[in-house]
Amino acid sequence: MSDSLERLYRAVIAAKDLDPATSRTARLFQRGPAKMAKKLAEEAIEVVIDAVNGDPEAVVRESADLFYNLSVLWVAAGVKPQDVWDEMDRRERAQGIAEKLPKSATKATATKSAAPSSDIAPELKKAAPEHAPRRPIVARESGRLKKRR
Repeated sequence: MSDSLERLYRAVIAAKDLDPATSRTARLFQRGPAKMAKKLAEEAIEVVIDAVNGDPEAVVRESADLFYNLSVLWVAAGVKPQDVWDEMDRRERAQGIAEKLPKSATKATATKSAAPSSDIAPELKKAAPEHAPRRPIVARESGRLKKRR
């Protein structure tokens, strides 16, 4: 999988300076990071909607779009795929592959990490500040979620 994402990343780099009239990638670079971020968020929401609606084929299609837009944003931000793989490796060593540290100290006492606390990097031990309650981002209509187009 990482090979496919590496090839996609290299393709984005190759296309970013093409003519925006003929290249979607070049057009995104011309419009800037805010547009790139908006497209990434739209694709992520579409993946979620299709997953909730139980449409695995659409999840696959939208996930491919999500990876494309993530690669565009990585290139714009100067992030290499290897940087992400290295972070995933670091987290796996610290917490286990699918674990994340709790966001607050109260959650930290309620939820035990898979790794002993002495194995966790000091920067990961800091609890993130509490955030305001989240509002739902998608409304349901007729029992199904609707995509914006």
